[in-house]
Amino acid sequence: MKLVPLGDKVVLKQFEAEETTKSGIILASKAQEKPQEATVIAVGDGKVDGKEIVMSVKEGDKVVYSKYAGNEFKLGDEEFILCKMSDILAKVE
Repeated sequence: MKLVPLGDKVVLKQFEAEETTKSGIILASKAQEKPQEATVIAVGDGKVDGKEIVMSVKEGDKVVYSKYAGNEFKLGDEEFILCKMSDILAKVE
């Protein structure tokens, strides 16, 4: 099954949360902070209400996104985030 976002939407696959701290302490799943880094899975065509929005990311890019961005959803066993292009703050190179 392939995800095809519409308009200025982007599908992200969030990185896994760290299970241990840098000093080696193992964190309970509730104490783990969700990372704000993700991999771009799919990108929309950038057309919204007759306007063309520049989509500055492509599939495979690693990005940092706004903490409360988009909607989380589950497809099969995998979890994804669907957000607007404007919710992406930076690319990680």
